[in-house]
Amino acid sequence: MTGSVTTMAHGAIGVFDSGVGGLSVLRHIRQTLPSEPLVYVSDAGFAPYGDKSEAFVLARSLVIAEFLIDSGAKALVIACNTATAASIHAIRLRYPAIPVVGVEPGLKPAAVISATRIVGVLATYRTLASDRFLRLQKQIEVATGVRFLLQPCPGLADQIERGALRSPVTARLVDSFVHPLLEKKADALVLGCTHYPFVLPLIHSAIVHCPAGIDPISIHIIDTGAAVARQLATVLQHGELLHAVDAAGSVAAFTTGSCGKLSQAMKKLLAVSVPTMALTAPAADQQPALF
Repeated sequence: MTGSVTTMAHGAIGVFDSGVGGLSVLRHIRQTLPSEPLVYVSDAGFAPYGDKSEAFVLARSLVIAEFLIDSGAKALVIACNTATAASIHAIRLRYPAIPVVGVEPGLKPAAVISATRIVGVLATYRTLASDRFLRLQKQIEVATGVRFLLQPCPGLADQIERGALRSPVTARLVDSFVHPLLEKKADALVLGCTHYPFVLPLIHSAIVHCPAGIDPISIHIIDTGAAVARQLATVLQHGELLHAVDAAGSVAAFTTGSCGKLSQAMKKLLAVSVPTMALTAPAADQQPALF
């Protein structure tokens, strides 16, 4: 092992999202790689990403990637479906020596598990409209014959950002997004936004109380957070970038929004107390050129 690789192995894994949704991925990474130091960045000052242009999301992602790389990150996880679709190719081009793992809706596992051959996809408008998603959808439809029903979920990520995980408003939103998919015979629901695992109880409730009288046991929910963590572990192992198994893992957090809100979210959603630091990033009209 070379000295440079040894030095990199001591670096942290940088994980970022537009807000708290990426914490669902961070949770799986902590479980899979408990010895690793993790740095989480919430771009809450510029959230949500789901209703922004692709160029805006790309620019924000590059700013955060630059911060994490300059801070010594040995790998990046884009813990946001919208940001992955908009920026993963550009980030890999800009930092070819750094492993970059993204998230994307679990269309393939859903296609494998669906008995009705109809799969519902819950995601933001921006994710569902992205070229990356549409190419993946077409590829899997052609290969499997499965039909995907695309369901935008405006407002749902915002409710989760507010911490309203069980509120009547959030429950009504979830019902309005889930019920039409079940009524059209979808038996697999893909969570195409990293925020959505935090409202799994409401999704299960929507399934149970669907007016169409669905058998809840027949419905599969696909969350790709665990798969992302496994892929990250494989990439780090292949690059000899893993910490020693007896090392003490750690978590640090930065945000362009409210430090207090992110600290509260991490305590509520992950049951960990993590000091959160402010991240000052260029404004949207002051960001660097993309290449």
